[in-house]
Amino acid sequence: MRMLVTGGAGFVGANLIKRLLKDGHEVVSVDNYSTGKRENHQEGCQYHDFDLSYGFKYKVFDDEYDVIFHMAALARIQPSIKNPHKTIFNNFVSTLNILEYARQKNIGFIYAGSSSFHHGLYGSPYAWSKFSGEELCKLYSSVYDVPTSICRFYNVYGPHQVEEGTWATIIGKFENQFRNNKPLTIVGDGEQRRDFTHIDDIVDGLIRISRAMQGEVDMRYAGEVFELGKGKNYSINEVADMFGKDYPRVNLPVQQGEYDRTLADYSLAQDMLDWTPSVDLSTYIKSVVGE
Repeated sequence: MRMLVTGGAGFVGANLIKRLLKDGHEVVSVDNYSTGKRENHQEGCQYHDFDLSYGFKYKVFDDEYDVIFHMAALARIQPSIKNPHKTIFNNFVSTLNILEYARQKNIGFIYAGSSSFHHGLYGSPYAWSKFSGEELCKLYSSVYDVPTSICRFYNVYGPHQVEEGTWATIIGKFENQFRNNKPLTIVGDGEQRRDFTHIDDIVDGLIRISRAMQGEVDMRYAGEVFELGKGKNYSINEVADMFGKDYPRVNLPVQQGEYDRTLADYSLAQDMLDWTPSVDLSTYIKSVVGE
């Protein structure tokens, strides 16, 4: 089958494309490289460099696709607070544009949502912008019968994660600091808890949804929401301890828009997709520190 992945040069997109190619699919990526990296390119994928927020009147959209995976977004809470217009414009308009393309071509559409939904839609422009994408999916399914599915990701980590700068993930940042013998930087008191989910489990969930959309089960998802998380959370201090209870760490000031706890309920994904996350964070970090 032929798959279109937006944000294909990013963290989730790169791992998803690797799996799709392994499964024998033809894959096309669209990315504006604002956070994606060319070193994430996978051999065998066709890559295109442009911004979806400016429409879909590009040659790549002359072709037909079986499923669209919309992974592209400006992520993270803090950058969105500093530049709300950029985040909202990019995340809302690009989702609207690619959904409109899916409507015109009648293509199944899988959307990367966010666990920030549960922690105050008006707590940050990022949280609101990602929720607005969910609502667009439901609208296009309701009015135009576009098969859509929403996947809320929980603190994803693993290969190709961002390790430095504004868009770094918690685990990516810690890995980079550990590898370079620098103290782990912890925001606040470190007692906030996060549900960390390995990228392989996230990709497995996305693949299962795409298969269901292609008829492996008798279902056309209409704005169904799947929580893709481990269902177990750790405090940031507990995560730091996994790198070594005596490993140096530094506490930073609390940041606006952050929340105290994430914890996924993946029972719907388990019931409908037979999806169960398998990778444990502590096992992963042991492989990083060499235990």
